[in-house]
Amino acid sequence: MREYQYYVYILSNKNHTIFYTGVTSDLIKRIYEHSHELADGFTKRYHIHKLMYYEIHSDIEIAIKREKTIKKWKREWKWNLIDSVNPLRQNLFVNNNILPI
Repeated sequence: MREYQYYVYILSNKNHTIFYTGVTSDLIKRIYEHSHELADGFTKRYHIHKLMYYEIHSDIEIAIKREKTIKKWKREWKWNLIDSVNPLRQNLFVNNNILPI
């Protein structure tokens, strides 16, 4: 039986003033789409391209629940989560690859 991975991720814009939280089964493809504005919507409208955080889950239902939880969080809580694995607040999507955290 094939084991799937699901990713919950947080993106931000250039000045770190807006966050977007999402879930996907193909992180590289999805972040590529966001960073090249290939999909209409919130991230394209506000130029949200920087991958700030991600986590991996083996169960899609848990990943979706986690995404919904993070979306409700205060900005400060999201920063604390990001800083726990990415204290330099760098873009984790570099040269069409995801940096490990």
